[in-house]
Amino acid sequence: MKVIVVSGGVISGLGKGITTSSLGRLLKARGIAVTILKIDPYLNVDAGTMNPYQHGEVFVLDDGTEADLDLGNYERFLGQSLSGAHNLTTGKIYRAVIEKERRGDYLGHTVQIIPHVTGEIKRTIREVCAAAGAEVILVEVGGTVGDIESMPFLEALRELSYEIGEHRMAFVHTTLVPVVGPVGEAKTKPTQHSVRELRAIGLRPNLIIARGPAPLTEEIKAKISLFCDVPPEAVISVPDQPVVYDVPLVLEAQGVGSHLTKLLGLPDRPPDYTAWKAFLTTYRRSDPSVRIAVVGKYTELRDAYLSHLEAFHHCQGHLGAAVQLDWIDAEEITGSPNGADRVRRADGLLVPGGFGPRGVDGKIEAIRIARTERIPFLGVCYGFQIAAVEFARHVLGLPTAHSTEVDPKTADPVVSLLEEQQAIDHLGGTMRLGRQKVVLAPGSKIATVYGTTEVYERHRHRYEINPAYFERFTSRGLALTGFSPDGRLESLELADHPFFVGVQFHPEFLSRPEAPHPLYLALVRAALARKEVPTPAARAPSLA
Repeated sequence: MKVIVVSGGVISGLGKGITTSSLGRLLKARGIAVTILKIDPYLNVDAGTMNPYQHGEVFVLDDGTEADLDLGNYERFLGQSLSGAHNLTTGKIYRAVIEKERRGDYLGHTVQIIPHVTGEIKRTIREVCAAAGAEVILVEVGGTVGDIESMPFLEALRELSYEIGEHRMAFVHTTLVPVVGPVGEAKTKPTQHSVRELRAIGLRPNLIIARGPAPLTEEIKAKISLFCDVPPEAVISVPDQPVVYDVPLVLEAQGVGSHLTKLLGLPDRPPDYTAWKAFLTTYRRSDPSVRIAVVGKYTELRDAYLSHLEAFHHCQGHLGAAVQLDWIDAEEITGSPNGADRVRRADGLLVPGGFGPRGVDGKIEAIRIARTERIPFLGVCYGFQIAAVEFARHVLGLPTAHSTEVDPKTADPVVSLLEEQQAIDHLGGTMRLGRQKVVLAPGSKIATVYGTTEVYERHRHRYEINPAYFERFTSRGLALTGFSPDGRLESLELADHPFFVGVQFHPEFLSRPEAPHPLYLALVRAALARKEVPTPAARAPSLA
């Protein structure tokens, strides 16, 4: 086993996940088998019960694990599906240690952070790497060096470096080099202090990834090299990029791939970025353009919808059409005329997943506008359920139709709690989760989009569309076109609409740069067809 550890300093949110993903891409481009493990130092067992405002999107894996959003970055950059074992939290570690203590596995020993907690961390890293059949495992340590929460993990990694021997472990430290003052001077002192914190716990960085708004000068790189005790060529400048998929090539241009293979004694084969560069070339073409309205309840925090955002990036890189997203708070649609007008001006509409009553009326109105004014529409999870509610109210003539999640006493429970959820009294990990089979109706719009009648998609929901309303829906033109093998409704569509599709699952989790998800491609294509072809001068900026 060979290990690359990615830590962060100065502040959080520097892009450690993108850095880790990009390093994995560099190695994979050289034909080296890699996998990635994310360490989240919080006490939650997983991200499933966390508010998106605090932690961004919850990313769902094939096995149903509700994981940190960086797992999505890993899958997109590597083109590999990961499992719950690849997201390690303090909660998982402590739960495992306590369960072992209760069974008597420690044979009467006093259970301590060292060696029991650190030992469990090292065991997990080894097992994840072995199970993946990887030559190299990248380990991203969440948070910032110096945080008390991450100390057991960093100590475990220090111990592991000695156990596996020299030239088998590399430490990459991501840090901020802020630019301050009227003359725009880059300041290295925060980086110096961050590296000092790292060295104080026995870890010495082999590479420093310096983040900031602009490229570092050679003088600043030399200063970081001197004060942080790394070679000048190991100080890597990664300024902000137009799109995150540029980062692997930014690292490659500074010799990071060769540097890592040398550090770890790996073969430094010529990297192959043919498909990656083709994606970026098409992405930058960005002509013509379309505007997609995204109506949700967390729209001021883009990370809450990160996989949707990336799915549209993938479409832009496949079609060469700039996708401009208009993020609309659902409450604005019912609170002022401007919100509804923005939906009407859009070339397409996405209503993503969510929970709870806030913004539901705005989503219903946005979907009504898309349905009646023939605006291409994709509803995902909650957006799919709300599409059924909108149709029941305005086409079936059931004005109080609703989801029992929002109105438990509704006379027309068009959306209701899953039967197996009735007796559940705790929230964590109890939804219908993960990869599930979906059977699509032959000849339906969605089957045409996929090019098959059988797909597997990831789910995360607790409510479903009530079968008691199926017949009434179909009698008024709402086609029910996808079902699970046990009869749950998975997709609906309108045949007489340019593109009106709702799905219970989360297609955004399976979109990749080199393989955009078919449903997002179909939405963007329908939006392009609706929009008049622009003049060559009307070139659009990149996706926001």
